[in-house]
Amino acid sequence: MALNAFANVFRIAELRSRLAYTLALLAVYRIGIFINTPGVDRAAMNAFMNAQKQSGGLVSLFNLFSGGALEQMSIFGLGIMPYVSASIIIQLLAVVVPSLERMQKEGAAGRQKINQYTRYGSIVLSVVQGIGISRWLASLGRSDAGQGGFNQVVVPNDNVWFTFMTVVSLTAGTAFIMWLGERITERGIGNGISLIIFAGIVARMVPGAKTLLDLTTQEVINAAAVVGLLAFMLLIIGIVVYVERGMRRIPIQYAKRMAGRRMFAGQATYFPMKVNSSGVIPPIFAGAVLSFPATLGTWFPFLQGFQRAIESNLWIYNGLFVLMVIFFSYFYTALTFRPDDVADNIKKQGGYIPGIRPGRQTAEFIERVLNRLTFGGAVYLALICVIPSVISSLLGVRFTFGGTALLIVVGVALDTVQQIEGHLISRNYEGFAGPRGPKIRGRVRVAA
Repeated sequence: MALNAFANVFRIAELRSRLAYTLALLAVYRIGIFINTPGVDRAAMNAFMNAQKQSGGLVSLFNLFSGGALEQMSIFGLGIMPYVSASIIIQLLAVVVPSLERMQKEGAAGRQKINQYTRYGSIVLSVVQGIGISRWLASLGRSDAGQGGFNQVVVPNDNVWFTFMTVVSLTAGTAFIMWLGERITERGIGNGISLIIFAGIVARMVPGAKTLLDLTTQEVINAAAVVGLLAFMLLIIGIVVYVERGMRRIPIQYAKRMAGRRMFAGQATYFPMKVNSSGVIPPIFAGAVLSFPATLGTWFPFLQGFQRAIESNLWIYNGLFVLMVIFFSYFYTALTFRPDDVADNIKKQGGYIPGIRPGRQTAEFIERVLNRLTFGGAVYLALICVIPSVISSLLGVRFTFGGTALLIVVGVALDTVQQIEGHLISRNYEGFAGPRGPKIRGRVRVAA
């Protein structure tokens, strides 16, 4: 059945072209990773990043999210993080600025304006972070600056021209990545921004696996510990798939209604609420926020101590990461899911939840259910993101891919497969689960 479903993907001309377009743009992104920023010694930068891999920390996480662009000091070195940070800022402002809140309710036109503001904010943040990274690169090898005594000069000729070229290159690279992501979303399959992060993480798996194999062959790492860690990672993947497909079904009853001279019997359906309604957004947002100290520490000396603390101490970093994941889980869910609107729509369609009055009581009931689900989803996200890195540290195994990377890879893969299956079902083809098997959850099924 699964082979038939994959064969059906290539029988649909539109779906085939969308997949080809998506893969072509992702290939362009991966090629751009190897275009070097002018004035940077790539060999010295690779040596510094190899030293950082042994200690982990924020720099390694940033390099992972950028798909190895920071290790190459590519023009894509900032990755998509400025866009993610700008999205956070715009969404926070929408809570306190009435004009932005009205734009969010204006439909497609309002979302287009907000997306435009997000692009402008991304360029501004890219310039600021570009200046910070240029100063950080210039300091490598010239001063310790908490970099573990690294003594190779990464920038041989540090001057104003180098700073200017670095800012221009990194800003242009971020703008180009934004354009690629928007084109994939519009003309390809899946969410373009998420797929770019997905592609960067997946591309790091092969060299990461090779490094782990080399360390095992050299007996630097115990082979039994590596096998146990890999088995644990497979268990984590299974848990992620199970929870991401989990949902709470709220029963909805529709009364009898007249349409002309015909009487239609009442129907019983359900309203699905996902256990993790915020998806992979909270870990991405948390990673983007924690990348700010690396930039601000070059501007404000009093932040350098905090920057060194979160880069060198695993427990401080993981503690802050957990708090931010929980915060963004509630924050993003509150922005994207409004119980009042759901209750009004159910009431307008003549439906009600059995035992609950339509209107305000329905909204309060949905909100209570949503809060419980969001708490469970937030705890699940925090544990998935943190536990693998903690286990890796306790076992003494330097595993390249933590829970955040695994969560993003599995979550984005599930969303993309769901969109592909939607194309198949709409054209009367079998989905990946077959005609009688369970469908990819996320679509609403109506029970008669």
